[in-house]
Amino acid sequence: MAVHKFILDDTFDETLYTLIGIHCSLEDYRLAYLINQYLGITLTRKSSDLDFNKGQVSYSIYEWEDHNQLITWNLVSNICKTQELKIRNYSSLFDTQEKITKTFHLLPEHKTVNYFLKIESEFSFKKEKYILDSILKIPQVVTAYSIDSGQLKSKDNLIFK
Repeated sequence: MAVHKFILDDTFDETLYTLIGIHCSLEDYRLAYLINQYLGITLTRKSSDLDFNKGQVSYSIYEWEDHNQLITWNLVSNICKTQELKIRNYSSLFDTQEKITKTFHLLPEHKTVNYFLKIESEFSFKKEKYILDSILKIPQVVTAYSIDSGQLKSKDNLIFK
């Protein structure tokens, strides 16, 4: 009896999505509201943030599932700042505590990006350009651009399930 062997390529690992980097100084909830207004979508905050390093680092995430077109939209913060107290022991009368702020990035290769808009669907160039133009119309957004997900080293951080 012949043995048949199926070899599955990495095609199932790669989901098709569009990734847009957004530079702005807005709070996450305000940006989500403005994107909802300009794109006509309904991003809402997920009940739990993205957690990394066993809960020490978390990123805010907003999601909208368009069931009509089978598209999932995610707006996620790229920057997480944490503070910790470090006690300095001097051989003097006063011991001091120092606050240290550490900054973590969801995608370290794009440290200047404040937020990412991930759209899980394959769009035509015209549709992607329309989305970018709509985001750029938001007065508080400095710039927004498409990011090639094939060039990302830490693309595993973009799996939100």
